[in-house]
Amino acid sequence: MFVTVIDLLAIASFAISGTLAGWRKRLDPFGILIIAFVTSIGGGTLRDLLLGRTPVGWMDNMAYVYVILICVVLSLIFRPWLSRARRGLFLFDTIGLGLYTISGVEIAVQTGLNPILCVAIGTISACFGGVIRDVLVTEVPVIFRKNIYATACILGAMSYFVLRELPIEEELVSLLAILNVIIIRTSAVVFKLRLPSLYSEEEQKNDALLKPILKSKKKKKKGSKKRRKEKMKHQKP
Repeated sequence: MFVTVIDLLAIASFAISGTLAGWRKRLDPFGILIIAFVTSIGGGTLRDLLLGRTPVGWMDNMAYVYVILICVVLSLIFRPWLSRARRGLFLFDTIGLGLYTISGVEIAVQTGLNPILCVAIGTISACFGGVIRDVLVTEVPVIFRKNIYATACILGAMSYFVLRELPIEEELVSLLAILNVIIIRTSAVVFKLRLPSLYSEEEQKNDALLKPILKSKKKKKKGSKKRRKEKMKHQKP
């Protein structure tokens, strides 16, 4: 029961973050609903398929679908307060990240998997919905950038197994592990912590130099197209 509650809260958080992401891209209501839906159930669906739990959670329990629909409607109604744009998106994405990580770990533990595989399942549960969301709104997924995103999930999931060795209740273990994920992710953004880069300083400088050149080329192309159209208009009788 406790795992189901965590799962539903994770779905609610990701539904709101998906709605805000869709709104930022100025999608129509149907597009926003699709983004919210895949963000919410993407990671959980993959988790259930990997663990052989069929039908997957949201097909077996309509409460998941109702939570998504309610969250989408409420997010659109209270959008002026929620979408202090990136802050709102970041907040709900981070909460969903923590909740989904630990619910994934707990479900994997119940199936008797090795702790290392449980950490992997928790990380996949938390990250995959966000990957689908970012791809659909044509952004580079956060997990593929230098941001500490999946790392927060891994560390939080590992802390779950450490906390289990202490003489505290299972529910408290889960809550503390969820907080660990949220704190790690938030601290990384606040203090601008990033993973070390694989690329040399020269390569990064070259990329930085190329960006304005490529932008100017695009502008020139657009300008030349406009001039051609204007010429064509003047040439017409």
